[in-house]
Amino acid sequence: MGFPAALRSRLRPNTADNEKRHDSSSPSPSSPVSKEQAAGLSNAAIKRATRMRRGFALSASFAYVLSWIFLILVLIGNTHPRPVLSSIYFFKLNLADIIPTSVPNASLINSIAQSIGLHDFYQVGLWNFCEGYVNVGITYCSPPRTLYWFNPVAVLMSELLAGATIALPTAVITILSVLRISSQIMFGFFLTAAVLAFLLVFVSPLAVASRWWSLPLAMVAFLHATLCLAASTVGTAIGLAFKYAAEAQSDLNIHAEVGVEMLVFMWLATGFAIWAFAVHSGMGCCCTSRRDLRIGRRVLREGRVERQ
Repeated sequence: MGFPAALRSRLRPNTADNEKRHDSSSPSPSSPVSKEQAAGLSNAAIKRATRMRRGFALSASFAYVLSWIFLILVLIGNTHPRPVLSSIYFFKLNLADIIPTSVPNASLINSIAQSIGLHDFYQVGLWNFCEGYVNVGITYCSPPRTLYWFNPVAVLMSELLAGATIALPTAVITILSVLRISSQIMFGFFLTAAVLAFLLVFVSPLAVASRWWSLPLAMVAFLHATLCLAASTVGTAIGLAFKYAAEAQSDLNIHAEVGVEMLVFMWLATGFAIWAFAVHSGMGCCCTSRRDLRIGRRVLREGRVERQ
């Protein structure tokens, strides 16, 4: 027995109404994207949306890698008499012709100075010092020691024969206390910066997930850049000040030079650290993150990322 036509029309589902209700229940392109809806986005779409942020995060990680490499070169420089390491030093004292040639029998006196224990040159690194002769090269490097600082008076007097003395410029003696404090501060800063750079290499990509990661990363990056900048400034100042003080005494023919390789490595590490800090600071306010897509701060419309 069939139903009347009027009842059948009321019981039959209204296809148009169902489609309308279905369309109204689906999110519009401008509505916030929920976490579940964000999970439905394809990986390709997420990668396209976060491409710029991911690129900056990877560039920061690469900058930390380079900064760490140059910091390691600074740390291991002058620790062993090897071809590469021996050329990495903060400053170098040349005492080969400590008595000027204008003095009678200067060559003989310089030969006597060498015979009683005085070497031709002394070069200083972060952990120790090395000594040697011009025609031979480095003959000895002191054992590496933490918080090392170069005391030229103690080193030279310990190598001369008993009762032998050597006059050093007054300017060199007056800066010994400043040299000790500055060298120890520089040592701690370089070592801490190297540890932070190594850790930040692996932590930096977390900034792709959320802007909230950019704040702590930017703070740690600022600390790392500050340590590199301060240590490099101190190291440069020590080398230049020691060169000026050593050559200030005209009565002695002492020459000093600043290690170019060490300066280059220090400031390259500092430059990459500053770049990484700038990247992390910028990612705090720009570039789409995964969290932006999840909470609806950024939406995908026709393959483009737009602000909600």
